[in-house]
Amino acid sequence: MNKPPEFSSIAPDVVLGKDVQIFRFVNLYGCRIGDGTRIGTFVEIQRNAVVGRRCKISSHTFICEGVTIEDECFIGHNVVFINDRFPAAVNADGSLQGATDWQVVTTRVHRRSSIGSGAVILCGITIGEGAVVGAGSVVTKDVPPHSVVAGNPARVLRKTRLAPDPGR
Repeated sequence: MNKPPEFSSIAPDVVLGKDVQIFRFVNLYGCRIGDGTRIGTFVEIQRNAVVGRRCKISSHTFICEGVTIEDECFIGHNVVFINDRFPAAVNADGSLQGATDWQVVTTRVHRRSSIGSGAVILCGITIGEGAVVGAGSVVTKDVPPHSVVAGNPARVLRKTRLAPDPGR
């Protein structure tokens, strides 16, 4: 990518790999995006978030600080990640909360996982390698590798059809 697409905000501290495709109306700052990844329209990726190589991040998705998405993952439309266990606008004294008034809780999406459209991923979650999260799910607990989860809260339905690569 040589220059940001029109109507996008890509801060100078963003680290972009080779052949990253970014569509319009994107907001990226302080994050890292791996080689060959595609970022859809109306996506925001915040500081200290990492997206691996050859991922597809679909439109209207929010990837907040503290989220790591490993290589070859699919993130559907309108997926939202959360990074705060107890979100609040103000402190006990009524003053607006600032950066030091809360703690980022990290989330990790392992290699080749897929997250369906409209899913909400709470903080502190690990989504295992090759897992599938159904559309509209609310993920409140870790997802085992090669599992299919769905619902609110998301529950394991079955194992995926794709077996792990025996050569790894």
